Amino acid sequence: MFLPCTKKEMEKRGWDRCDIILVTGDAYIDSPFIGTAVIGRVLEKAGYKVGIIPQPDINSDKDISKLGEPALFWGVTGGSVDSMVANFTASGKRRKHDDYTPGGLNVKRPNRAVIAYTNLIKRYFKNTKPIVLGGVEASLRRIAHYDAWSDSIRR
Repeated sequence: MFLPCTKKEMEKRGWDRCDIILVTGDAYIDSPFIGTAVIGRVLEKAGYKVGIIPQPDINSDKDISKLGEPALFWGVTGGSVDSMVANFTASGKRRKHDDYTPGGLNVKRPNRAVIAYTNLIKRYFKNTKPIVLGGVEASLRRIAHYDAWSDSIRR
């Protein structure tokens, strides 16, 4: 059975709210090769009610609010690939294809997705539960670093 991505799927399980909501830059693929699915399954096996919001639209509350607010925390990842690598070639040209998006078109993953999704949550859920960052993108940018894309030091 898939982890809930819609309110209807939550209701089928008899949940009024999720304990944890995972937000990812990838489409939801229930596979042992996709980090969000693995983390979701591990948390589910530990007894938590876990929901997943894949590739939320960062320009509205439509996607990010569809499961409500979690009881414990939000988990945010850019997905299986760093969003800047997914969106741009080494020479800085925009990529047209994204293997982790339905249809393969690169139109869903925002640049610096972890920051974009965190800001999205904070915009629509004031004083929300903690936001936990994870995945390759969060790991690469956890300290001040030189960002080649902006040619500057980013906090």
